[in-house]
Amino acid sequence: MSHAINHLREYDAIVKVVQHYIDGAKSGKGDDMKPAFHKDATVFGYVGDDLFAGPIQQLFDWNENNGAATTLQARIASIDLNETAATVRLELDDWTGLRFTDLFTLLKVKGEWKIMNKVFHLHP
Repeated sequence: MSHAINHLREYDAIVKVVQHYIDGAKSGKGDDMKPAFHKDATVFGYVGDDLFAGPIQQLFDWNENNGAATTLQARIASIDLNETAATVRLELDDWTGLRFTDLFTLLKVKGEWKIMNKVFHLHP
């Protein structure tokens, strides 16, 4: 298989992982997001002056409490892929009235891409 074809397959696999996250945001169900993340993933960002940081379960819990974001608009702004590691920048608008920029680091673990870390910016 050519390097270019393999690169496109990996890119598509990453997009699919990010789509699990988006689908979970839209449904308001943490369980819909979970397939995107490694079990030991973390989340970091500020909500106002407060640091939102720790195990990814905090994101799943927030998502459940926040509810479905049925009007969410999501766009992948960039993907940087390097064999077994990748970064993704995701722009999200109208997550129940909020706008976020998410930065993900991904790692290919046992043949599957998983988000290892989410760092976010909540726009004012």
